[in-house]
Amino acid sequence: MRQTLIAIVENKPGVLNRVASLFRRRNFNIDSLNVGRTEDPNVSRMTIVVDSNQADARKVEANLYKLVNVIDVQDVTGQEAILRELALIKVSASPEKRGEVLSLVNIFRAEVVDVKADAMIVQLTADESRVDSLIELLRPVGILEIVRTGHVAMMRGTDPGKRYARWADEDEEEYFVNGRHYAGD
Repeated sequence: MRQTLIAIVENKPGVLNRVASLFRRRNFNIDSLNVGRTEDPNVSRMTIVVDSNQADARKVEANLYKLVNVIDVQDVTGQEAILRELALIKVSASPEKRGEVLSLVNIFRAEVVDVKADAMIVQLTADESRVDSLIELLRPVGILEIVRTGHVAMMRGTDPGKRYARWADEDEEEYFVNGRHYAGD
């Protein structure tokens, strides 16, 4: 199962390396990792997607809190969150094939961001399944190159998401949802 975590971290050199090293040491494969600045120049936001079960995600989250530069961690898996991915897809586009490409671009509400005599670059921002669908439909046209950002995620509304207590034992079922504390079964 894929788990999506959001980590709010100090915007300092070496933080990304420490987070990536934590996943390597715990033998977790990162499906995608996005890091960017926030409204506060001293803080960055990481969206991390890992292939693990929920118990393992809790352990990862608990270990993230052990890193000095980590301020906050949210598990947005299964929560009311908006997840998006940006894809740039370069396709072979002879004049005969451009109509077909433009038709697909319109259907997916994507946009053409570059056109040359023999190629076009299509940009799509959507959820992962829509990006996958467009890629599959463009394959017969001739994909030359693909760049995907992986997920970025944000909770809807003012919901704070699911946070496990940073002081909780890794094996305990203790966490916070919407500011309310839950412990054990």
